[in-house]
Amino acid sequence: MSEDHIFSDRMLSLGLARVSEAAAIAAAKLVGRGDEKAADQAAVDAMRTQLNLLDIKGVVVIGEGERDKAPMLYIGEEVGSGSGPGVDIALDPLEGTTLTAKDMPNALAVIAMGPRGSMLHAPDVYMDKLAIGPGYQNGVVSLDMTPAERIRALARAKGTSATGIMVCVLERPRHQELVDEIRSTGARIRLITDGDVAGVIHCAEPEKTGIDMYMGSGGAPEGVLAAAALKCMGGQMYGRLLFRNEDERSRARKAGIADLEKIYARDEMVTEDVIFAATGVTDGSIVQGARRDGEWMETETILMRSKTGSIRRLFYRQRNQ
Repeated sequence: MSEDHIFSDRMLSLGLARVSEAAAIAAAKLVGRGDEKAADQAAVDAMRTQLNLLDIKGVVVIGEGERDKAPMLYIGEEVGSGSGPGVDIALDPLEGTTLTAKDMPNALAVIAMGPRGSMLHAPDVYMDKLAIGPGYQNGVVSLDMTPAERIRALARAKGTSATGIMVCVLERPRHQELVDEIRSTGARIRLITDGDVAGVIHCAEPEKTGIDMYMGSGGAPEGVLAAAALKCMGGQMYGRLLFRNEDERSRARKAGIADLEKIYARDEMVTEDVIFAATGVTDGSIVQGARRDGEWMETETILMRSKTGSIRRLFYRQRNQ
């Protein structure tokens, strides 16, 4: 294989940061405007433009939806200059459209890249997710456990009681039983209104975020993105696809998924080394939001490589346009 066709995570990582920066800056200009669709479209347009400047043969495997439902960056779309290595791309140009529209914390522009065939082609259905941070024995918690059993198992491994465990849960009516069971153990809950990629990432830095575990159902594509982040930062993640009807099961089969009941571990969702970038749109506990400073726009990006475990924080400044 020629060097032009080898996935060089080191060489591509800075380009990936530029992609998430561009999307975040575009979305940041619409923070607090109350228009989710306009903010999302601005981020999509900016991300696509930057992706097409990279020397890659990219295929979007996790994107804005099916081709007929997404004007740009749909699943299966080819991006990049067409020269260079073939890569899988998972992205969410604006994770937290509602957060952006309402100027609430933790809206991000998120993207991951790996060699072709390295990421699960997750259909646009729900996924039951469970994640914890690094430093624990593999399999200390599992999706086959009840929520209470998971909390007690993690508390033992951490050397604390259930009251010493903080769980992040997406605030949705469907999670009320989950919330009640978690609280019955004495564990604490941080409810988030949106953005479950950020919620999972929080588990990887518990000393900074205070969050030990993520539980609950959310979008399967976002699950793959979160798994890419944890592959870089360390930590365990498990996911099982959830189907509400036969149409969703059919979509999964078309995506190449044979076992609809399978529980995917982190390294089954993301099988090879990847790079991951997330830029803040609004302020959050992972990165600062994009902000205007006079005639300048500033962003913060977290850039990670799973191959080396390296984590960089990049501050970028450009003139307002």
